[in-house]
Amino acid sequence: MTFQSIDNYQPAPDVLKDRILLVTGAGDGIGKTAAKTFAQFGATVILLGKTIPKLEAVYDAIVDAGHPQPAIIPLDLESATYDEYLDVADNIEKEFGRLDGLLHNAGLLGALTPVQQYDLTLWAQVLQVNLTAPFLLTRALIPVLKKSTDARILFTSSSVAHQGRAYWGAYGVSKAGQDNLMEILADELENNTAIRVNSIDPGRVRTRMRALAYPGEDPNSLPSPDTIMPSYVFLMGPDSKDTHGQIIHV
Repeated sequence: MTFQSIDNYQPAPDVLKDRILLVTGAGDGIGKTAAKTFAQFGATVILLGKTIPKLEAVYDAIVDAGHPQPAIIPLDLESATYDEYLDVADNIEKEFGRLDGLLHNAGLLGALTPVQQYDLTLWAQVLQVNLTAPFLLTRALIPVLKKSTDARILFTSSSVAHQGRAYWGAYGVSKAGQDNLMEILADELENNTAIRVNSIDPGRVRTRMRALAYPGEDPNSLPSPDTIMPSYVFLMGPDSKDTHGQIIHV
């Protein structure tokens, strides 16, 4: 694995102008902040998630701020069939003609418990949402991403992907799998496409998932999602054209 950090990146105000970017898990946490930030820098954002009222709230916030009108795609990553992912790709191609970026942000924590006691149904759910769904969505969207002259695929990594840690079970396994999938895709797409593929490890950030994983932690001691957005903008924009197959630490 190759690790990289981005320090002091200052994006231009229109760095994402005219880009079409899809964000999964766009209704909450980092996904919500990323969607709003991408729109702020000029992108047309496609909001994908399973909770429609949350997506509508993000939609309204983007429109009210005067940014490009987003789109909403309701989809439950735990139960979606591959035909539904193909429908997502087909609808994006018909509406926009291409896709310039895909942020895999949606994730399921599962349970922090010993492997011997891990619930089998929950294990399957976590692997489905965190690993199989990103594979299926990416597979379906690669033809639409290839229609872009400068496309990005960005996975969300974690420190527990790089070093196995007791009790992190399915979550740790799924994130390690995501990083490996990223590297496979980066190798496959490097020479014959304009798609650049990377992972981002957001680190310690004030989110609902973080609170579930560390219930005794003071959330006010953590940075907000806004503080890590320059790295996300960099990886979705033209300035990252030479960054490929990397795990970016924020």
